[in-house]
Amino acid sequence: MAYQVSTMRPNQVAVTMVELAVYKHETHPLQIFMKAFTAGILLSFGGLLSEVIQGGAPTLTASDPGIVKVLGGFVFPVGLVMIVLGGHELLTSNMLVFPMAAIKRAIPLWSLPLNWLIVTFGNLVGSLFFAAIITKYSAVIDDDPYKSFAVSFALKKASEPEWHQIFLRGIGCNWLVCIAVWQAYGARDTISKIVACWFPIWIFVACGFDHVVANMFSVPLGIMYGADLTVAEYIRKSLIAAYLGNIVGALFVGLPAVWWYLGDYHPTDSKLSNLEGGNNLSPSRDESKDELKTS
Repeated sequence: MAYQVSTMRPNQVAVTMVELAVYKHETHPLQIFMKAFTAGILLSFGGLLSEVIQGGAPTLTASDPGIVKVLGGFVFPVGLVMIVLGGHELLTSNMLVFPMAAIKRAIPLWSLPLNWLIVTFGNLVGSLFFAAIITKYSAVIDDDPYKSFAVSFALKKASEPEWHQIFLRGIGCNWLVCIAVWQAYGARDTISKIVACWFPIWIFVACGFDHVVANMFSVPLGIMYGADLTVAEYIRKSLIAAYLGNIVGALFVGLPAVWWYLGDYHPTDSKLSNLEGGNNLSPSRDESKDELKTS
């Protein structure tokens, strides 16, 4: 029996990122939206758990706030793990793969803004659904200290920092998120994928960086509980700043990868090339798409 290494080489992962973008490009927009809707919900599960742990430890926060941040960051990655293993659509990871594929001309340039628009809307709707229906109306954190923490957390994310601070935090966040996604797709077994995702996400949450989709849950939730913050202020100061910062953070991972690992790569090298064929895929391309669905 041939021995299979547990981790792909970086150049193999880079090709996988391009092929993943091609697969997403060829997927029906409604499927993309529903996967994005689901991803918004799954990421919010991790966000809620993180807030429960941090908000439920006011005494520890007063004496040792660093430990509380570390604990809250430790549980948050469960959301991304479910997204990666389930093959759902998260905006911040698509900020990595679509520029890589567009640069190598594996997908048309218009596919990038179209995908980002659909996934942004899907992630937002899923996050708001979870914040309003699953969290607020279910009253799971209606009691203090959880409710008060949700309000204060929203203010710390969208009101207290300056615009440029949120933008810079967005860079740091998606730099780590894209590294997590890169490592997860480079791993060949489930446990390795989980571990590969976990640590970079743990770092970004514990350090307080800004993830545009995670904030789509936490900030509106705080507003629902009475935070002194308008929707317009959230969009102007938090959503836009984190969105742009996340794009830059993704490019810091994707652009060097194209340069380092894809210099000799051409779309015809890919199992998912020949986009003009639409849905009339050859058997080899069908097989490759099935692999991406389960990766």
